[in-house]
Amino acid sequence: MKMLRWSLARAAATHSHKNYSSKAPKPTTPFKPDPKKAAAAAAALIDEQERLRQLAADDNNPSLDVGPNGRPLFTSAPSLSHLSRNDVCTYFKLTKDALNAALPEGLPVGMVNEFQDSMRTALIVRQSFLDLRDNFRRVIDPPMWSSNAKGVKVRKQVLLDGPVSCGKSIALAMLVQWAREEGWLVLYVPKGKEWTHGGFFYKHPLTGLWDTPVQAENVLKDFLKYNESYLKELPCQIFDPIPLGEGAGVGWLKDADSLAIPEGTSLYELVKTGIEQTHAAVGVVVRLRKELSLVKDLPVLIAVDQYNNWFTFSEYEEPVTIRSCRPIHARELTMVKAFRSMKHDDMMVGAFSHSTAVGKLRRDLPDVPVDARVMFPRYNLDEAEAVCHYYLRQRLIRREAFSEENWKKIYFLCNGNGTEIRGLVPFMR
Repeated sequence: MKMLRWSLARAAATHSHKNYSSKAPKPTTPFKPDPKKAAAAAAALIDEQERLRQLAADDNNPSLDVGPNGRPLFTSAPSLSHLSRNDVCTYFKLTKDALNAALPEGLPVGMVNEFQDSMRTALIVRQSFLDLRDNFRRVIDPPMWSSNAKGVKVRKQVLLDGPVSCGKSIALAMLVQWAREEGWLVLYVPKGKEWTHGGFFYKHPLTGLWDTPVQAENVLKDFLKYNESYLKELPCQIFDPIPLGEGAGVGWLKDADSLAIPEGTSLYELVKTGIEQTHAAVGVVVRLRKELSLVKDLPVLIAVDQYNNWFTFSEYEEPVTIRSCRPIHARELTMVKAFRSMKHDDMMVGAFSHSTAVGKLRRDLPDVPVDARVMFPRYNLDEAEAVCHYYLRQRLIRREAFSEENWKKIYFLCNGNGTEIRGLVPFMR
């Protein structure tokens, strides 16, 4: 019986053959309410309710929707596709229903925090996002752009890099929403770190790679949320049997080692099979990656946030001796190995997330083209001015304290960091 690690101590004591990524829970202490904290929370709730009431009244006064130099604060563009350079430094209004429909996999944390603090679902239109969007527009329709974009390099694979809180994750989510509005088939991974952390894992004896069936099932479920109607119309083009693995918590099948894919199977049926049969989940994810490369009926985009977690060590460890374990690198995970490479002809964009970084990566990454990296900037002075006017409109800033001198002080103090600007403007005096 092979030995896999649940925890080092337990593996040594019980020789368990199951392997789960789970940390021992911290001991809990009895909860003792703090009267001062409770009073502060109650006061904050009252202030929030009052601010909501005032904002609702402000919506009836369009004269407040004024940005820098008397420009409109909000764009009139009906969709992300209609945004142009004239809309830069204005805000694009969204609705919660539209966001949940376009991004059912979940919103990036930065976008959620922006909506909560500003109390409005709106995002600033940045030239850096328009450049990213138009890059993929040119990939799909080169003749339309060739006369107006001479000398512009078109990239099918893009790696978004840049400093902390420069808006990479938000731009990636907006790109996914735009692509889906255009009718593209998009596989969106908002939390790439989840592919390398948590859940059941084991080493497949045939491939020598580590399978993670829990993550595989979640990936397939997320992919189905928005793309179900497309997948029902797309037939499978590869009919080789899919190798089966160990199911999450149920072991191996005794009477089968592969899953037949009959001709006429749709991609929807393939994905459903991986969801319903835990032994096939990882194999279906790997097969799905190959199938996406063969889709020609509509554009296909693979978008991965927290992409940097696929170039470092995972949470998993392999026992070497009773007293030592070897950390497992992300490249040794079956799903990561299938999706990580950008050296192909498919459209793919990955975004680094410094909030989940575990170390500095080298500039020339394996599996990433040298010219794929695009540095995403923090707010420039014009964007910061528009942002501060928007926060004034949303009552994060008191009108009597707002001045050009004050918002510029905050901008230079934060060096264009959007999160820090949003956190400091309420203290403008």
